[in-house]
Amino acid sequence: MDEARFWAMIETAWGAAGGKVKPRQKLAGGKLSESGAYSLQETLEEAVVPTLREQLDALPAAELLAFDRVLERKLYDIDRSDVHERTDGSDDGFLYCRGFIVGVGREYYEAVRENPDRAVVDAECEAMCYLPWHLHSEKFGDVPASGISRETGSNAAAWAEE
Repeated sequence: MDEARFWAMIETAWGAAGGKVKPRQKLAGGKLSESGAYSLQETLEEAVVPTLREQLDALPAAELLAFDRVLERKLYDIDRSDVHERTDGSDDGFLYCRGFIVGVGREYYEAVRENPDRAVVDAECEAMCYLPWHLHSEKFGDVPASGISRETGSNAAAWAEE
């Protein structure tokens, strides 16, 4: 499982949910209204995540774990104070906001990574944060530790006081 396949699986899940390509492109470009972003959140939670779960359920243990490792790294990489300032929220809330950012897809993720002002306040997707981890645990037992964490504040270098 590499990053390209990771993002392709998310795109496939969006495709099954109608794609919503234009609204997601507008969101990445900072041109989608807050209500439009919350509509994407609803689609992500109600249609995309369940479809992604079906895809992940078909993977063998090693590939499912590899998907989780990519997700964990993506969540970790945007675990930054500048992104948190824009999204707001508690520790858990910020994790769920990062789940939304990743779940919307690569274009939006990269846009927020480069410019945190593209993030939407309180747009969240809790289910995205642990989907492969929980599925691996259910199907195959304990999930081996990776050495990094998706939890808020784990990326200490990105939270250093300026």
